[in-house]
Amino acid sequence: MSRDYDHLFKLVLIGDSGVGKSCLLLRFADDAFTESYITTIGVDFRFRTVKIDNKTVKLQIWDTAGQERFRTITSAYYRGADGIIMVYDVTSQESFDHVNDWLNEVNRYASEGTCKLLVGNKSDISDNKAVSYETAKAFADSLSIPFLETSAKNAQNVEEAFFTMASELITIREMVGDSNRPVGTKLTGNTKSSGNSSGCSCN
Repeated sequence: MSRDYDHLFKLVLIGDSGVGKSCLLLRFADDAFTESYITTIGVDFRFRTVKIDNKTVKLQIWDTAGQERFRTITSAYYRGADGIIMVYDVTSQESFDHVNDWLNEVNRYASEGTCKLLVGNKSDISDNKAVSYETAKAFADSLSIPFLETSAKNAQNVEEAFFTMASELITIREMVGDSNRPVGTKLTGNTKSSGNSSGCSCN
């Protein structure tokens, strides 16, 4: 049975609870936004197929819980990931400081050479900005990874973030001549989300 895509990539969103991972995914997958989003319990996932450089790319995007009690669950989803998107809240210094902790988890559980991207979300809330673009960019440069500031609320750079990751993955996969390698576990059915409402604000 022929496939309807050229590449399939598994991406994982990680970061502290409340930084807006679920809202980024909702914006990218459905072009929608809500002021209050249900806190992710364990993991959630969505698919979106996009065109990049005349290639049809299917993205399987996992949204992981940021709470400490779910770390054991979510760490399992690093395995087999092609790309990891580390998200912090530009209005929260603490969430930025914790990026190092998340990076340590990635290095511990993800495959060596997994692509990484740093994203500072909620860029529309400029009045309460706690982490400057320059500080985050310097940090990302020290790790040799791309960096973008995004806003799930007004859609700023959301598509660019996922497309940046996908473009890098296409380049790497085609360099090694392994464009048919399946990614992650085959999933069927609709996206499932389970959780309890926390009134989490995500931009």
